[in-house]
Amino acid sequence: MAHSRNSQSQRPHAPCVQLRQASYYDARLRGAVVLFVDGLLSWAATNPMATLAKAKRLLRREPESTKEMTGLIRQACLVARDAAANTSEFIGNSSKMAFLAVKDCEKELDRIERQVDEKITSAITEVTEAEARELLACLKFITDLERVGDLTWSVVKRVQSVTPRLLADDRRDLIAMSETLRKMLDGVRAGFVDRDVEPATWVLKTDSQIDQTCHALFRRHLESTDRRPREYSTNLLFMAQAFERAGDHTKNLAEEVFHLVEGRSVRHELKRRQPEG
Repeated sequence: MAHSRNSQSQRPHAPCVQLRQASYYDARLRGAVVLFVDGLLSWAATNPMATLAKAKRLLRREPESTKEMTGLIRQACLVARDAAANTSEFIGNSSKMAFLAVKDCEKELDRIERQVDEKITSAITEVTEAEARELLACLKFITDLERVGDLTWSVVKRVQSVTPRLLADDRRDLIAMSETLRKMLDGVRAGFVDRDVEPATWVLKTDSQIDQTCHALFRRHLESTDRRPREYSTNLLFMAQAFERAGDHTKNLAEEVFHLVEGRSVRHELKRRQPEG
């Protein structure tokens, strides 16, 4: 019986010890939380805008559908950029690998566009207003990127078929346009991935370089007294026009970066700044 009383008298002590331990750890946890919150509030008082931006990033849970869409657009930006780079290489040295690479890029951009078209309708029904704007930006992006793929593919096909071979000044201008296009696509991708308007601003300013080179090539062929084959000149003009249109599509993408990041359109602002006539 003594043993039984001892056992019974000892039983209540174990949960009491556990409760005291739990209270001790709870107190430590509460203390840590209080210190963290106090520190966070102090920092927030001196950095209100940074706090708001950080809070939005931490609290915003991006749906899987939005992540998938933005991932597809990042991939499409790289593919379009590779198409421009390989177009430049094919113009420069008639590389068979570059020709096939541009063809593959065009097909891949078509495939990504089909994916976005198939998924966008269901994706846009399960997101917030801000995320819906992001998804609409993805839709606009793939439309322009797919056109860039088509246009670069049309250039390399014409280069392959042109006879006689490209003249030195024509080759130089076409390479210059393709390299400018590649850099513009790099800028658009950086703006989209980083949500940064600075690269997009550079793209908007750089588009005029393609236009200037295109117009110079047009003047050379339309005003020249040299007896160049008509078919040769016609092919060159179509190639230059394709680059100019690709530049315009890339400029559209830069404008869309502004709309995505700042929620405003710069397209009409740019038109108002242009001199009339």
